[in-house]
Amino acid sequence: MINKILAIQGNHPSKLNPLTDTSIFLADEIQKKNYKIFYYEPKYLSILDNEVVANGFFIKFNYDKKKFFKILKKKKLKLKNCKFILIRQDPPFNLEYITSTYILDLIKNKVKIINNPTSIRNISEKLYSTRYQKFMPRTIFTQNINEIKKFLKINKKIIIKPIHSFGGNDIHLLSKFDTKLINKIIKKHSYIMCQKYLSKINKGDKRVFLINGKVVGAISRIPKKGSFLSNISKGAKAININLTEKENRISKLIAKHLKKEKIFFAGIDFIDQKLNGDINVTSPTGLKTYYDLTKKNLAENFWKELRA
Repeated sequence: MINKILAIQGNHPSKLNPLTDTSIFLADEIQKKNYKIFYYEPKYLSILDNEVVANGFFIKFNYDKKKFFKILKKKKLKLKNCKFILIRQDPPFNLEYITSTYILDLIKNKVKIINNPTSIRNISEKLYSTRYQKFMPRTIFTQNINEIKKFLKINKKIIIKPIHSFGGNDIHLLSKFDTKLINKIIKKHSYIMCQKYLSKINKGDKRVFLINGKVVGAISRIPKKGSFLSNISKGAKAININLTEKENRISKLIAKHLKKEKIFFAGIDFIDQKLNGDINVTSPTGLKTYYDLTKKNLAENFWKELRA
């Protein structure tokens, strides 16, 4: 029997920020439709007696209270009994993340899982962007230190970032070669993405929201003074913006491709009208921030498209 249950696979709620968190925003919206919210961390996902189960708890979110969540009841739940599952844990896209997608593959034909676990496993957030390199600044993907040295010499200033990290972590701006730093990052992350630095990042990037193959909204995130990181978690400030005709055209193209790949919800980023190479499909963010800026509730769109 399928119940009106939304399961969220994510980091523990105590680690979430209700002012900006998209998982809470989506859960709060579906609560209004009398859905129960079941929450579990990936490490508590199992296959027992040929059933996909999770140890977690039923939870109630409430923006009006200082403590924005209340754990109602701890439970071991067969996930096939849910109507929806949201995969919302932060990357890194490591073996635990990959293994959880294999486990959820077993029930993806019984439960609507967003995003499809096979699809997020197959779409590396940064490597997937290689098919759109004509819309991007010069970019290479490598762990060869000599190739990085050559790339820096040609482009003068470059951004280096790990392929499988998240949230602006371990991202560096280089204007001169730093062998020690690069060796350290390669040792920790293996392959890294190197990209020509775009100076107009000081005016902000643009995060575009894609839901079910449609471009539904966008915000700009302006780095704090002295920073080149546009992540809200790194102190960037969000403002409301419109997309240019070029940005809209590229966004529609990517949205169409991602829908074919069975990606329901994604975020893509532009700097100075160039795609920056992050195709966020694992746990896209920004819907709560967009609502605070525009009063447009994309959580409503999200659940409407899923016919919740």
